[in-house]
Amino acid sequence: MGGAWGGAPWGGPTRGGAREGGQRPCPCPCALGTGDAEPAPGLDPGGGRQRGQDLAPGPCNAQGGAEEPGGGQRPAARPGRGREPGQRRAPHARQDLFLPRSPGRMWPLRLTWALAVLGIAAGTDPTVPPPDKASIFADLTPAELRAVRDFLMGRPELGLSPSRGGSLAQNTLFLVELLPPKKRLALRHLDKGGPAPRRQARAVVFFGGQAEPNITEFAVGPLPRPSSYRPLRFKGRRTVPFAARPMTQLEYELLHRALVRATEPLYRLLRDATGFWYHNCTDRCLTFSDIAPRGLAPGERRSWFMLQRFVEGYFLHPVGLEILIDHRDPDPRRWAVQSVWYNGQYFSSPQELAERYEQGQVAVARLDDHTSQLLFSTYVPRGRFTTGTPTDVHGAKVCEPQGRRYRLRGNRLEYGGWSLAFRLRSSSGLQLFDLRFNEERVAYEVSVQEAIAFYGGDTPAAMQTKYIDAGWGMGSVTYELAPGIDCPEVATYLDAHHFYDTDRPVRFARAVCIFELPTGVPLRRHFNSNFQGGYHFYAGLEGHALVLRTTSTVYNYDYIWDFLLYPNGVMEAKVHATGFIHATFYTPQGRRYGSRVQSHVLGNMHTHLVHYKVDLDIAGTGNSFETVDLSFENISNPWSPDARVVQPWLHRRPRRSERQAAFPLGQALPRYLLFSNPRQQNRWGHARSYRIQHSSHAGRVLPRGWREERGISWGRYHLAVTRHHENEAVSSSLYTQNDPWEPLVNFESFIRDDENIEDQDLVAWVTVGFLHIPHAEDVPNTATPGNAVGFFLRPFNFFDEDPSVASLSPVIVRPLDQSFSRLEVQRWTPDTPGPCVAPGPFTYNGTYWPE
Repeated sequence: MGGAWGGAPWGGPTRGGAREGGQRPCPCPCALGTGDAEPAPGLDPGGGRQRGQDLAPGPCNAQGGAEEPGGGQRPAARPGRGREPGQRRAPHARQDLFLPRSPGRMWPLRLTWALAVLGIAAGTDPTVPPPDKASIFADLTPAELRAVRDFLMGRPELGLSPSRGGSLAQNTLFLVELLPPKKRLALRHLDKGGPAPRRQARAVVFFGGQAEPNITEFAVGPLPRPSSYRPLRFKGRRTVPFAARPMTQLEYELLHRALVRATEPLYRLLRDATGFWYHNCTDRCLTFSDIAPRGLAPGERRSWFMLQRFVEGYFLHPVGLEILIDHRDPDPRRWAVQSVWYNGQYFSSPQELAERYEQGQVAVARLDDHTSQLLFSTYVPRGRFTTGTPTDVHGAKVCEPQGRRYRLRGNRLEYGGWSLAFRLRSSSGLQLFDLRFNEERVAYEVSVQEAIAFYGGDTPAAMQTKYIDAGWGMGSVTYELAPGIDCPEVATYLDAHHFYDTDRPVRFARAVCIFELPTGVPLRRHFNSNFQGGYHFYAGLEGHALVLRTTSTVYNYDYIWDFLLYPNGVMEAKVHATGFIHATFYTPQGRRYGSRVQSHVLGNMHTHLVHYKVDLDIAGTGNSFETVDLSFENISNPWSPDARVVQPWLHRRPRRSERQAAFPLGQALPRYLLFSNPRQQNRWGHARSYRIQHSSHAGRVLPRGWREERGISWGRYHLAVTRHHENEAVSSSLYTQNDPWEPLVNFESFIRDDENIEDQDLVAWVTVGFLHIPHAEDVPNTATPGNAVGFFLRPFNFFDEDPSVASLSPVIVRPLDQSFSRLEVQRWTPDTPGPCVAPGPFTYNGTYWPE
């Protein structure tokens, strides 16, 4: 994670263009259906209209329309750390698959991260709310964001100043987002026809311009015309230390100037060893990645900065110089360099390093001269596949030849039996609400809470790196999705607006996409053999899932966040990790902590953990939790008394308290984790239940209780189940990254009181992750295959049978004679899917604009 500037004009790395080869028509798995869409409140048209285009892939591609050109100057990127022969068919009925829509300090209830507004239909009034109860969960519109800003800026007692320019010693508005309604009020509205909860915003203010600086969070409302505000408080009523605040663009600009001064004495060393330098450079500039947490104890703000060549893929180009700067004081004139590391040696200051270099007392690491055309860190093709099969033509594409089979109305998404509301939070990403199947609620909320990556290494930057990504605005770095690469061309693309470290809402084009995905494997199928060379029947239901996707590019890493809805009542939450590895300068001792991936580059080992909140409401809010696994019994054989039978039996264990329902990493997790309504049964007498199934190989990142581990105590558990409380709404916060030692949100306190969880409103907290030991094949980027983790929500006796029997997509084949020459093919969809829709050009813009 790093600042993308050096002596070059401040504002972020430039990106190279991509070359395309010739085009030919492509094979194309197609999807069937119809669909419609209505606008979300206050959203720009989806699709993120772009300029710049390339050749279309041919007739398999999505329908293309006119694109609005982007214009103007690209704003500075936010700095920082630096996915049948001869047959006759039985009569069929074609049917629509839609189901009817039946002043001081304070802080909040959570970090429901900042601002995103999603929208799709062009030419709509941005003030009109969606025609659905889901609107209570819709993100703030740009107009609402501006209204909150203007209201707070107009309060003289707050003394707010613009965040751009000026000083750190001033009061600024950092974040504005929706403050979700309390669950009790939301359910009264959703289920009992009660009034809609009052719409409010959460605002984060940095009070730097006072004797005792702090951070205060406010609830502001009612929207759309705010007239009052009140402080929000964390559990325990703790104040937010000013040193725990997230980094801002202003602070990075001041740090850039500090690095210019610090590296000026090192000009000759850097020029001679790397061919690049930091101060007063033009086209051969250095940049940096900054490391967090920023210090070793609460109240500190000391950051290591790792210098890199500013080339495409600069994350893989460390030069062996790391600098520690103390920048706690709001006055940058009091900042100081505390230590310098170069190629395995520590120095007290840049001056000492420069003097010793001139005296020939420094082991210099001379880097190869870089050739921009042959950089190993780029996507430019090189090498070849030995089979000679073509890669210069488009591959298979997803098509919707008969239209969309999902419906989007505002922030309400419907598909088959599924319906849900969704939003995008600036600090942590996607959040689902009111998740239902066939009008029955399965979960009130499913959301991303946090993502971390804890490293090991030989350099000071490597051994200090413990990234906690909500502190970097993980949900706000939702840059444009590329049609045909990040999502299918036929996807619905939605824009987002974030108010995060800005003075105006910033529009992120095509930040979210929605599409139906052919899974490539049947949802279910059976070939019923007669064991004599023929069969009695074949039946199959093609596999599809609806995907809701966004990405977070947290500087070097790209997370691809998916929620998938399957027609059999299964929901999957999944995240893929890709992007650049966080690499440090290679030293011989570094092999203890990773792999050498280039001559001077070490890929450092690290563990990824991701945390989800799953507020389950299985057939109501009164739920219980039990685990089921197998045990073995040794019994007398009833049909042969002289023999014994050893067989498995179901070992059910009700979990009656929160401690009993917390499962530590490193210990075996019971294989069935069941949440049920004890007062409701299916037709066969079983408690109606849903199951959480992990897809993960997570491990501990630090010993329990060790310093920074206190800030991620949720990472101690595969799963923890707690009672729902409004003051336990989130498991992490914006402030954990820069103060993990005394975290504002201490997840361990959620289960410490060991409350009863029988027949209660329950929340499941799910941890998934993996160990990543980088290797040569992670250059230029980590690839997605094998680097995905997540979990499933699966019905377990919730229904009386597989609910996908309601789908009209199966095919049944029955022979009509013993020679199998005449077949009956029974289906409920058209005989053929038809052609894919008209081609459209590839477009991309990539800008995100203040508005």
